[in-house]
Amino acid sequence: MVNTTIGNFVLQDFNMNIPHTQMPRIVVIGGGFAGISLIQRLRKLNVQIVLFDKHNYHAFQPLLYQVSTAGLEPDSIAYPLRKVFRKSKNFHFRMADVQHIDTANNTLETSIGNLKFDYLVIASGTKTNFFGNKNIETHSMPMKTIPQALNIRSLVLQNIEKADMTDDPSERRRLLNFVVAGAGPTGVELAGALAEFRKGILENDYPQLEEEEMFVHLIEGGDRVLPPMSAKSSRNAQQFLEKLGVQIHLNTFIKDYDGKTVVTSDASFETETFIWAAGVTGAPIAGIDSDSLVEKANRYKVDRFNCIVGFKNIFAIGDIALMETESFPKGHPQVAQPAIQQGKLLGKNFKKLLLGQEMEQFTYLDKGSMATIGRNKAVCDIKKIHFSGAFAWFIWMFVHLWSLVGFRNKVITFFNWTYNYINYDRAARLIIRPFKKN
Repeated sequence: MVNTTIGNFVLQDFNMNIPHTQMPRIVVIGGGFAGISLIQRLRKLNVQIVLFDKHNYHAFQPLLYQVSTAGLEPDSIAYPLRKVFRKSKNFHFRMADVQHIDTANNTLETSIGNLKFDYLVIASGTKTNFFGNKNIETHSMPMKTIPQALNIRSLVLQNIEKADMTDDPSERRRLLNFVVAGAGPTGVELAGALAEFRKGILENDYPQLEEEEMFVHLIEGGDRVLPPMSAKSSRNAQQFLEKLGVQIHLNTFIKDYDGKTVVTSDASFETETFIWAAGVTGAPIAGIDSDSLVEKANRYKVDRFNCIVGFKNIFAIGDIALMETESFPKGHPQVAQPAIQQGKLLGKNFKKLLLGQEMEQFTYLDKGSMATIGRNKAVCDIKKIHFSGAFAWFIWMFVHLWSLVGFRNKVITFFNWTYNYINYDRAARLIIRPFKKN
């Protein structure tokens, strides 16, 4: 490989089959909400854009729980990254794992080779946080990616099939006991979907199993479900869950899980299905100085322009970025909206940066939060206004349909939801890829 310098920009002969260019090269790590939002604003600029991601698709994570509970197939919430930007001639995608950042030489070290950059944007998001508990990490079921959601779907269906075959009462109880850790939006939505699965599917597909034999437990260390939302929405969500038959355990801390028994501060639960939705932590990349990283959260410290502290050409956006402001002294919430808004503004600021103009500081516009518990059951907070019930559920559906990437995904998801609503059914209850626990 031959490197040449013109002005401030590095020209490179083919590296990873990415053509050399006289344009500034902006490398983005991560094709989530933040990365997609940024690139959509960059592609009209006179720059070369290179996107790295471990997967060749963008996953709509808010609907992962529906894949795991047989409500949707994965292709309903995933969209090819190349297809999103296929009309952009200055865009290049490489499926790879970025392993190290050489900040001294402005070089990325990846699983498929090295690449120089002029500007780097880290949008690597988060990963599941097991809080150092190796047993839980080994034996529980996380739900952060589409493959993990499919694993949960297979395990849930496999365990129900086994329960239908066994004549051992203790084994059947263990197979039909489902435990979800964490009562944030993911845990609440997952517990509600499992409870609806019991009410809608068990009676029709498994006549030898009684609905009362299947239990769904939701365990939360705090004193209420949905801690990030308003107290009113929390109360309504808990009432919806209890009406569905979910057993809620508040102020309860999980200590261990050996693959058979969940041990908590209050009790133990015999279960073959333990789903971990109790928290996330940042997914930083090696090479950035530790002074620029908040170790407890694993998030990069950034200024109001999303530039990582200590650097002038390396940025972080979305869940991996921690921007301290008066309204958010511990950083913005790790949800889609801050990521999307930061991506949009940074794309706008790159245009100003390349023209030598003053950049605009980021200000988060909180558009509210919501969670669905089940059919006609949802809660929604928009500023000081709180909705619940069927109206909130329709708002939730509209927002999530609108936010899906790709017209096909919107149509398929809409028809799936309509079919499920009319027939009280979950048509995707297929064990395509059997899952075997460690």
